[in-house]
Amino acid sequence: MTERVVLAYSGGLDTSVAIGWIAEATGAEVVAVAVDVGQGGEDMNVIRQRALDCGAVEAYVADARDEFAAEYCMPALKANGLYLDRYPLVSALSRPVIVKHLVRAARQFGATTVAHGCTGKGNDQVRFEVATTSLAPELKSIAPVRDLALTREKAIDYAEKHDLPIATTKRNPFSIDQNVWGRAVETGFLEDIWNEPTKDVYSYTDDPTFPPVADEVVVTFDQGVPVALDGVAVTPLQAIQEMNRRAGAQGVGRIDIVEDRLVGIKSREVYEAPGAIALIAAHQELENVTLEREQARFKRHVEQRWAELVYDGMWFSPLKKNLDTFVDETQKYVSGDIRMVLHGGRATVTGRRSEAALYDFNLATYDEGDSFDQSQAKGFIEIYGLSAKLAAARDEKFGNGVDFGVGTL
Repeated sequence: MTERVVLAYSGGLDTSVAIGWIAEATGAEVVAVAVDVGQGGEDMNVIRQRALDCGAVEAYVADARDEFAAEYCMPALKANGLYLDRYPLVSALSRPVIVKHLVRAARQFGATTVAHGCTGKGNDQVRFEVATTSLAPELKSIAPVRDLALTREKAIDYAEKHDLPIATTKRNPFSIDQNVWGRAVETGFLEDIWNEPTKDVYSYTDDPTFPPVADEVVVTFDQGVPVALDGVAVTPLQAIQEMNRRAGAQGVGRIDIVEDRLVGIKSREVYEAPGAIALIAAHQELENVTLEREQARFKRHVEQRWAELVYDGMWFSPLKKNLDTFVDETQKYVSGDIRMVLHGGRATVTGRRSEAALYDFNLATYDEGDSFDQSQAKGFIEIYGLSAKLAAARDEKFGNGVDFGVGTL
């Protein structure tokens, strides 16, 4: 029986050429798998037919938009997932759901190998292959660009020679990956980190310099998940799509960052994630109202580690699963409404309310009706500062006290 390779297929030049390239290099039949994670562009049935026309023996198409939004973006939202405190894990989130469908197709069509279009310099090769081996240790992984010497020039020559049904001369100056959670842009003139992004870099967001009239939105959360916008019920996918539209129109969510790749390279990336950034800002503020102080402090450490694990391709790792359990437990009371104003590139919280709030007006107020007993503060401070007081006295005893310098008052 001829071996089969399942290929993560985008419909573009490189993965279209990879179908025949893999077949010639390995002798295997290729099954193309296209996964819709809200990236837009061509109709998935058109992409499926192109894969077959390029030589795939089977072509599998999965509409994973709702799955991606609910099972990958929502955990990221609950974890306030931001790599380096800025990047909302756009590509990193999509890879595990794509791999899940690659593995499913491999088992359905009897494949022994999974192939992807990544180079040997980026993070995605790690994400694809570690996720594959985590879900199906028996499957092998190959990367035509990295392992089978498929360069852009060779891809164009191959496509023209074999008359493949795909444009071969047009080349976007950027490398772009996008899904419903956001859009990632790199390479080209952006590799000179002094160069300012030009207008054609952006697609999900409008220029925030001259924004339309401010847009006020109320986001309703239930246990950390947005369930309504302005009182209208939404699914996770609808919440992201609508916030992409509204926040994007105001230029919210543009990120220009030099980040640390897993492979040790510093890379300049430009991201657009209007819905993700606005929703994370709203979620963080609702947590400020509903999480207990020590719980919130510890969660911030968990969030950083969670984001690092996901960025590094460890979505299916034991530690990531453990952290998910903690994060889910913290969301028990993260329910309520956040009012935001979207304007000029900013998503600004202007109001919060929750039945589960730990904010007590009578404790917080300085006006009449204050229920806080200020007479207890003096004793609390004395006990709280006791260890520091004792340590300072010891320093003085041994001549290690604070040197206040010489001078007159």
